[in-house]
Amino acid sequence: MAYSFTRACFVCAIVGALVVVSYANLYNDVDITWGDGRAKILNNGELLTLSLDKASGSGFQSKNEYLFGKIDMQIKLVAGNSAGTVTAYYLSSQGPTHDEIDFEFLGNLSGDPYILHTNVFSQGKGNREQQFYLWFDPTADFHTYSILWNPQRIIFSVDGTPIREFKNLELSLGVSFPKNQPMKIYSSLWNADDWATRGGLVKTDWSRAPFTASYRNYNADACVVSSGSNSCSTSTSTTSSPTSANKAWLSQELDSTSQERMRWVQKNYMIYNYCADAKRFPQGLPPECTI
Repeated sequence: MAYSFTRACFVCAIVGALVVVSYANLYNDVDITWGDGRAKILNNGELLTLSLDKASGSGFQSKNEYLFGKIDMQIKLVAGNSAGTVTAYYLSSQGPTHDEIDFEFLGNLSGDPYILHTNVFSQGKGNREQQFYLWFDPTADFHTYSILWNPQRIIFSVDGTPIREFKNLELSLGVSFPKNQPMKIYSSLWNADDWATRGGLVKTDWSRAPFTASYRNYNADACVVSSGSNSCSTSTSTTSSPTSANKAWLSQELDSTSQERMRWVQKNYMIYNYCADAKRFPQGLPPECTI
């Protein structure tokens, strides 16, 4: 599938670019957690790179834990033949009943598009995958990947364009929703050639190593949890309304324009939706799929 960039999405990108935020220093925001020198913070904290070779990948995590927030990161993915590699960028808590909100970028052969894999875990249960092609080459430049997580919904966005919404349907349908466990941001670059590219048929070409992904402009407008206290002054119950304009994301939802943009992405670029995979759920699709 060739990359295409229609007029409709050109407008989406312009709208997303008009959002002005201030970014902190990556030295202050994240800790490199593994990779034995393969992860580096550069340019006085403005840039972070993860590398993968045959011996090891690498990764980092945020210093802070969050309970709801709007998290943005600009990422430039591994260029060229990235088959077998996975660049993961996600929120997660710890333990067997962990919550998790995933972006994963599955590498491919040169000239073929990356697959953007998304998933939501709650109380240790996932199996809510949706996958997309992107409407641009994510290796040519940095693009912004965002997770908006509030008590009512989770919204995945790319360059300000929403691609997926997962609503809190606990009260109406009994579907578990991440709402109690603080999560950190994690990212890693690793080898998954047993499954990542065409079900493991295409293996990593180590002659092209090291593979490198780049990160910049991390921004977390979020409720920081530390020693049991929450930095947000307002209640984060499902009935709360934020008292500060700076926390507008606490009750943010998709307006009609954003819903139209999301439908455009899903119609043209979604390649897998668990809610359409009846063979996978012989006892019936998950309840959230009924709406």
